[in-house]
Amino acid sequence: MAELAHLWKQYKEHNSKVAMDKLLMEYASLVKYIAGRMAYTLPPSVDKGDLEGAGVMGLIKAVETFDITRDIKFETYASHKIRGAILDELRALDWVPRSVRKKNRDLQRVYAHLTEDLGRAPYDDEVCEHLGISPKEYKKLLSEIAPTTILSLEEALPRRGGDSKDLKLIDTIEDVDADNPLSVLGYKEVKRILKESIQALPEKEKLVVALYHFEELTLKEIGVVLNISESRVSQIHSKTILKLRSQILTRMEQ
Repeated sequence: MAELAHLWKQYKEHNSKVAMDKLLMEYASLVKYIAGRMAYTLPPSVDKGDLEGAGVMGLIKAVETFDITRDIKFETYASHKIRGAILDELRALDWVPRSVRKKNRDLQRVYAHLTEDLGRAPYDDEVCEHLGISPKEYKKLLSEIAPTTILSLEEALPRRGGDSKDLKLIDTIEDVDADNPLSVLGYKEVKRILKESIQALPEKEKLVVALYHFEELTLKEIGVVLNISESRVSQIHSKTILKLRSQILTRMEQ
C-alpha cells in the first residue's frame, strides 16, 4: 500500500512517466478481468485482444484523471472507465446484427407496454400471449437478444430534475462513488426505484442479478451455483434486465 501511495504521489505531483508505467502494470490485471468477463458473453467473432486494447486506453484515462484526494478506491473508479472504453469499442465494431437489435427494441417496448398496463412486471405467459408465441419460442428470443443486454445497461434513461448528464442503468446497479457528476436527486430516485424493482423480482431472477452484477460471477459460474444451464442463466439475465428497465422507465415517466 505504501509503495502504491508513493507511485500515485510521484505521478500526480511530478508527472513521472516511470510512476505512470508502474501504475499501469499494477492494474493491468483489472483490464484482463473486465475484458474477459465481457467477452465471455460475446460471439467468437469479437476479438478479446481488441477489447483488452480498448480497456487499456480506459485504464490510462482512469490513471490520468483519478483524484487521489477523494475517498474512493481506484479500482472502482477505473472499472467504469475500462468498461466504458470497451463498450465504445463494441459500438464501433457494430457486432450486433440489426435484426437482433430490432428484436431487442421490440421486446423492450412489449415489456414497457405490459408494465404500464399491469402496474407490475409481466409474467412470462403474459409476454408470450401478447407476442403470440410459445414459451419455447420466447426462451429462444431471450437467448438471441442476450448479447444486447450488455449495451442496454449503458443506454441513457430519461433525465429528471434538471440532470445535466444522462443517467444509465449500469450506474444504478453498480456501486458508483458519491461524487458522480449525475444529479444527486435523479440518482437517488432511480436507485430507490431499482432497489424496489429488484426486491419484487422472483427469487431466481433476483439471485442472478446479485451474482452477476454484485458478486461478479460469470454466467457459467452462476449456472453451477443454481444448477441450471449457462444458456438458461443468459435467458434469465436478459429477461431481468428488460424488466428492470421497463419498471424504471414506466415509473420515471409517471
